[in-house]
Amino acid sequence: MSDVYGFIAEKMPQMTKSNHKIAQYILQHPNEVPFYTVAKMAKMTGVSEATVVRFATFLGYSGYPELQQYMQASVQQQLTTVERLKMSLEVYDEEEQGVYEVFQDDMANIQSTMEKLDMDVFRQVVEAIIQAEQVYIVANRSAIALGLFLQYYLDIILGNTQLVQVSDRMVEQVYRMDEKDVVIGISFSRYTTNTIDVLAFARSQGAKTIAITDHLLSPLIPYADLSLTASSQMATFIDSFVAPLSMINAIITFVGKQKQYEFHDRLQQLEKIWSHFAIFYSQR
Repeated sequence: MSDVYGFIAEKMPQMTKSNHKIAQYILQHPNEVPFYTVAKMAKMTGVSEATVVRFATFLGYSGYPELQQYMQASVQQQLTTVERLKMSLEVYDEEEQGVYEVFQDDMANIQSTMEKLDMDVFRQVVEAIIQAEQVYIVANRSAIALGLFLQYYLDIILGNTQLVQVSDRMVEQVYRMDEKDVVIGISFSRYTTNTIDVLAFARSQGAKTIAITDHLLSPLIPYADLSLTASSQMATFIDSFVAPLSMINAIITFVGKQKQYEFHDRLQQLEKIWSHFAIFYSQR
C-alpha cells in the first residue's frame, strides 16, 4: 500500500456512494487531505465521521490514523516549504475559525500520539537513558528546538547529555560513541539526512539508538533499537511540535522520577551555583 493514492483509485469501482465521494475528494486534494483530522475530513466531504473511519477500514487499514500515515508518507517528503505555505492558505481560514482550527489540530496531534503510545517501549526508552554512560541527542534544523529542550533537562538530571549537530565538533562527538551509550535521533518530515546518518553510525558502533519521529514509515526507524512516534501533522509550512514536545516532557519527567534521589542532590548544588551567579531574576 505504499502507493496509497493509486490503491484508492483502483478500489473506487467497489465503493459505496459515500466511500466513492471520500475517495474522489482525496484524489482531487492529495496534498491537503493527509493533514485532515477525521472531523475535518467528514466536514469537507459531507459525510459522517463514522463513514470516514469505515472508509479507511474498507481499504484494509486498521483505522483512519494508519491511512493518514501512508498518505503523509507519500506527500510530506515531496512538498517543499513553499508548497506547504501555499497549502496552509488553502486549508486554514483567514477568519477567527482558522485560528481555532490550528489549536484543534494540535490537540488532535496529542490525542493521536496518546492513542498510539506503546507504554512498554516508553519504559524501555526511559530505562535505556538512565543506564547510559553518555546520552547523545541528534537533531537538526527545526528539530533543534526539541533537541535543545531534551538535552537541557536530561543534562540537569544526569549530567552526561550532549547535543550533536552539524559542526566541526561532530566527528569527535560521534567517534566516542560505543555500546555503553544511548543516541537519540529526533527528526520529522522532511527528515534531515545528517540525523539519519548519525543514528545509523551510532548503531554500527554498538550504541543503543532511539528514534523520536512522526510515524513508523520514517527513515529513522530502520536504524533505531527503540522508537517513539508523535504526530506532527499540520497543513502549514511549519511542523507542529506540540505532541513531540509533550512526548519529550513525559520522558524527562519519568527519567527524573527514576533518578529522583541523585537528581535532588544535583539540583541542590545547582541552586547554590545559580544563586551565586544571580542566574534568575529576583526583586531587590
